[in-house]
Amino acid sequence: MTLKEIHHTVRRPGRTKDHESVEIPVAEELATVPGIVKKDNDVAWYSRNYPIISQNIEKAADREWTWTVYTGEMYEYRKHHDEANKPLVEAAYVSGDKLPTSEPKAGTDVTEAIREKARELGFGEVGFTKYDRKYAYKSKKAWVKYEHAICLALEQDYWQTQTIPSMEAEFAHFGTYEQEGALALDLADFIRELGYRAQVHSPNDNSAAYIPMFVEAGLGQLGANGQLLSPHFGNRSRLMIISTDAIVTYDEPVDYGIHKFCEMCQVCVNRCPGRALVKEKVFWRGVEKHKLVYDRCRPVMATYEGCGVCMLVCPVQRYGMAPVMEHFVETGEVLGKGTDNLEGYEIRGKGYYGPGKLPSFERAFFEIPHGTKDEWLFTQFKQKIEEKGKVSEEEKQEFVDKLGDILAEDSVFDAGL
Repeated sequence: MTLKEIHHTVRRPGRTKDHESVEIPVAEELATVPGIVKKDNDVAWYSRNYPIISQNIEKAADREWTWTVYTGEMYEYRKHHDEANKPLVEAAYVSGDKLPTSEPKAGTDVTEAIREKARELGFGEVGFTKYDRKYAYKSKKAWVKYEHAICLALEQDYWQTQTIPSMEAEFAHFGTYEQEGALALDLADFIRELGYRAQVHSPNDNSAAYIPMFVEAGLGQLGANGQLLSPHFGNRSRLMIISTDAIVTYDEPVDYGIHKFCEMCQVCVNRCPGRALVKEKVFWRGVEKHKLVYDRCRPVMATYEGCGVCMLVCPVQRYGMAPVMEHFVETGEVLGKGTDNLEGYEIRGKGYYGPGKLPSFERAFFEIPHGTKDEWLFTQFKQKIEEKGKVSEEEKQEFVDKLGDILAEDSVFDAGL
């Protein structure tokens, strides 16, 4: 016997091609809209007048600062990851220029051929939609070549992720990016063998805010933690896109019941070490969402191995969407809420925090640099003048050289943070 009335049931393919499909019951009180609530005219207006600037550019100062607060182990691992990942990013950057390697079969829709190949390669979620330039970054709009988006999510290791925040979890985080980058290049080659062009949008040199397109492709809904919650692994995945000119059929957005569920659950909001997540939704750039407080998130994320507590404590990540929604239908409760199994975590040097307990930080901990690379360079140069009264000719030349290097940068490479 169930406690809640079921509004509709969502059927999805299994977690991998070897798993059975799943059915996700959505309770009457959790049903809202397929995809997300948005005002299309507002989204378009912001895109025209205030195109999105990649955080790799807009927040470059604190991304450079991040390296100064890493532990020695994290610093060395990031260097190793960046070296391993850079060739994949560079290959993706020029992938749209490569020609097809065969002639296409006239009029043949290749959606399922691509989906099957992607699943064979290991992608857990695969969806098709329009590449929506309204969400493209200002620096990338001219780079994007093709109109169709293949949305791809690769699951990161379950057990490593449950150790968040830790180096073990970061091995899963960055290791998944390395694996995903290589698999995407293989999938692009397959698309060219079908007779079409394919442009790999690296997850480490993003061309856009990807989540809106994943939502349109029916692969999940936006959670209160600001991340995509997909059926099998919740937010425990890494997202990327391949755009193509192939003949494909678009998927449709789905109502998984996530919007109302997150409003009721609030575990990630209550467990965030930096108090960076907010309970109430706002309309931001035309989309209704929970807006992250960046300056409360970034210092914790940088200092404590990527943090990721909002990923760890999400019940959809921990247990899967079907068990979570089944439990709600049967009991009216959030699976795992209030338990150490879901909500507990340990912060290096501070200790263990169970339900209802949070770490505290000094005010200075949240003081991070702001701005683009050139803005941060100017700030540092100004501080040097204020401290010393004057600077040497060598220091002036060093400033000019660094500024020239920044202005000459073609593509922004971030390696996945």
